[in-house]
Amino acid sequence: MTRKGDYYYIDQVVAGNTAAYAPLVERYQDMVFSIVIRIVKKAHVAEEVSQDVFVKVFQSLPGFQRKAQFSTWLYRIAYNAAISYVRKHKLELAPIDDNVMNNFPDSDVQEEVMGLDASEQKKLIAKALDTLNELDRVLVELFYMREKSVEEITNITGLSTSNVKVKLHRIRKKLYGEMDKMLRKEMVG
Repeated sequence: MTRKGDYYYIDQVVAGNTAAYAPLVERYQDMVFSIVIRIVKKAHVAEEVSQDVFVKVFQSLPGFQRKAQFSTWLYRIAYNAAISYVRKHKLELAPIDDNVMNNFPDSDVQEEVMGLDASEQKKLIAKALDTLNELDRVLVELFYMREKSVEEITNITGLSTSNVKVKLHRIRKKLYGEMDKMLRKEMVG
């Protein structure tokens, strides 16, 4: 069975075949949930916001102009919905200060991390990711895990191209710094 493209289903939904929306939801539900949970941090809230995203997308499909890929458009709606939820409910997420760690060579941290087994690597990276604020977590998700281009991230977040590049560089430094601190603490402790 061949997998039909997004635009086929979009055209079907716009033409009145509401059942054609189900394959789009199935295709993108994990992606939407993962972007939302990185911002709101609570699974039950992420499920609610994700559901709201798909309702909004369904209602907005007739106006989708195809200037960007459907997935990019959907990411932007999910990102904005999650940020709006956080602002509306005044959720406090633990941001870290903006200082860039320059006291260590990245390659040393990489070597130490690569020396760990796979499960220890995952734990270390997960702990380091937890120290990031919601926007930084989203940028990591989009760029490294979803392999979105800087241009696509710009379209999703509304940040400038140079701002996305600078933030990704700083985030990488922060993550290396956090992992370095954790590794040193582990050696001492």
